[in-house]
Amino acid sequence: MILDDNDILRYSRQIILKEVGGKGQEKLFNAKVLIVGAGGLGSPAGLYLAASGIGTVGIIDGDNVDLTNLQRQIIHFSSDLNKAKVESAEEKIKAINPKINVIKYKERLNAENIASTIKDFDFIIDGTDNFPAKFLINDACVLLKKPFSHAGILRFDGQTFTHIPGGACYRCIFPELPPKGVIPSCSEAGILGPVAGIIGSVQALETIKFILGIGNLLINRLFIMNAFEMNFRIVNFKKNKECPICGENPSIKEIKEYEQPVCELKRN
Repeated sequence: MILDDNDILRYSRQIILKEVGGKGQEKLFNAKVLIVGAGGLGSPAGLYLAASGIGTVGIIDGDNVDLTNLQRQIIHFSSDLNKAKVESAEEKIKAINPKINVIKYKERLNAENIASTIKDFDFIIDGTDNFPAKFLINDACVLLKKPFSHAGILRFDGQTFTHIPGGACYRCIFPELPPKGVIPSCSEAGILGPVAGIIGSVQALETIKFILGIGNLLINRLFIMNAFEMNFRIVNFKKNKECPICGENPSIKEIKEYEQPVCELKRN
C-alpha cells in the first residue's frame, strides 16, 4: 500500500511518531488481525484497530446482538438488536474507516475450523468469555506458532498478556481448565463495562506494537487491573518447563476441544 494524501491526513497523529512513520503505517495496513468474539473485549479492540489503520480485520462470532450486550459491547448499538454480531461489527468498522477489509465468520470457533481460520492472520486477539475457548485458542496458536493476546474480565477485574512463539503461554500459568462452577461467568457475577473497554484497548495496543515491532510487549508478563481500587500491576512469569503444550515434554500435540470438568465433592 502507498499512502495517499487522505491517508496521510487521517493517520497524521500516528505518522508523526518516530516509532511509526510512513513505513510503520504501511505495515499496519498490510497486517491481518483476527478478533475472536465481537463482545466486550473485541468491541474496543476492533474499533481501535480500524481507526489505527489495520488493513484486514477478521471477526469470528456466532451470536446475535442481545439487549444485555449493549452495556459493554460498544461496537453494537440499540438499532442492532437481533442482528448478527459480525454484521454489526463490520458496519461500525467500515463507518470508522471504509478502507478496512473485514472478513466475517458467523460461527463458533472450534477444533475443526480453528486451524484454517487463523492460518492467514498475523495476530490473534482472544476476546472470548469462556475457558474452553481460551484453552482452544492457546493450544492452536502455540501449535501453529501464532502470536496472540489473551484477556479475561470479571466484575471490576481484568487481565491480559501477549504470547509470541517460544514465549510463555496461557497453560504455563493455568495448566488445566478450572472445574465448572468454580469461577463464575460475567452473566453470573457481573462486569463493569469500562473494564472491558480498558482491557480490550490494551489488547489493541499490544497488537499494534507487535505489528510495528516497537515497545515492550506483555510477553511473560501478566497485566492485572482492579478498577474498584484503581490498582494496576504487572506480574512476571516464566515459561513453565512442565507446561503440557510448550514445555520440554509436551503431552498436548494436537488441537482438540475440552469441556470444563465437574467439581466433585468427596465424602469422608
